[in-house]
Amino acid sequence: MTVITKLPVNPTAHLSDTDVEQLGLELDAIRQDILDARGEKDAAYIRRVVDVQRKLELGSRAVLLASVFPPAWVAGTVGLSIAKILENMEIGHNVMHGQWDWMRDPKIHSTTWEWDNASTAEGWKHSHNEIHHTYTNIVGKDNDLGYGIMRIDEDQRWHPMHLGQPLWNFINACFFEYGIAAYDLELGKNLSIPKEKRSETFKANARKTLAKIRKQATKDYVVHPALSVPTGSFLPTLAANFTANLVRNLWSHSVIMCGHFPEGVETFERKSIPADETRGQWYLRQMLGSANISGSKFMHLMTGNLSHQIEHHLFPDLPSSRYAEIAPQVEALFEKYGLRYHSAPLPQQVASAWHRVVRLSLPNGFLATTEVKNVPEQAKLLWAMSTKGPKIRRAAQARLVQLEKRQKAEKAAA
Repeated sequence: MTVITKLPVNPTAHLSDTDVEQLGLELDAIRQDILDARGEKDAAYIRRVVDVQRKLELGSRAVLLASVFPPAWVAGTVGLSIAKILENMEIGHNVMHGQWDWMRDPKIHSTTWEWDNASTAEGWKHSHNEIHHTYTNIVGKDNDLGYGIMRIDEDQRWHPMHLGQPLWNFINACFFEYGIAAYDLELGKNLSIPKEKRSETFKANARKTLAKIRKQATKDYVVHPALSVPTGSFLPTLAANFTANLVRNLWSHSVIMCGHFPEGVETFERKSIPADETRGQWYLRQMLGSANISGSKFMHLMTGNLSHQIEHHLFPDLPSSRYAEIAPQVEALFEKYGLRYHSAPLPQQVASAWHRVVRLSLPNGFLATTEVKNVPEQAKLLWAMSTKGPKIRRAAQARLVQLEKRQKAEKAAA
């Protein structure tokens, strides 16, 4: 995951400034076509999804009242998991992007929606809509890159603590909604500031987030299990709610990872982004900094259509149900301008994203230079880099980089 300007071959080097601006105009035209075509069919779609989600959640919670019986527990837990995923992905995420604001429906509007999640809508919209989508994949500006807990670029100096990042990432996946809530608050940054010097804005936002977490926890782990007491289903209902939240968290984390972290998704240096970045340049950055997931219509629905992450990053305010329609046009522009349209099935994208997490948890070149025959030697080197201080780390890192270059040269010559 080297920033694009430091790659051996920059994938945009063949594009002139005129090409980039023409690309922007063609993408603007696609966007305008959808804006002009929005209508009752689109409104009916989101209202139908909201209706199905609410009935599925209500029905699943009703079934869980008898969750002391295993079939009821399984059916209720599966239904509640799907309902929570739909609410989080296809409804909450997209409503809060303003995709349905044009309907002027106060019940499905970005200014009024509060989702079933630990993050407050207000905090999430700031960190996601305003920061992430503006500064997509710019190292040091886009906090979605690694969520502040992972090494996400080869140019970041490796430290032994990075060995734990696969574990941190897994824990983050299991409790993703709380990780996002902490990320929205920039918790790590603010907790490093003495308590008396923390801003009033942070304190107010922290209070709101804690109140939201209490509300969510009370609903899922007190009220609904309590309703199951008469049938002796308190503990099964409690377990079902926990399981549904866990499933939702793991699923949403996987979808987000697939859209942003697979090998081949580009990152950018802050200094390489002009202060007066044009619309075409912004579009180009979205195209290269995102990846899609191929699959069925049901899979697209369950991802909130973030399986069309490229299209979403290009047009975050268009109805999500339209992404599949415009995807062929967008892919044709990738081909026209000689760019890679990064799309693959879910298992492949998940594996690629986790490969990157693991690769960057290790020193540069370590994974590439490790073979079965040299595992003992590599293990000793990693132990030395982890225990013998920065001077040894720097020398060993240089050795690994040189070894990787030599191996690549030998393969190229073979």
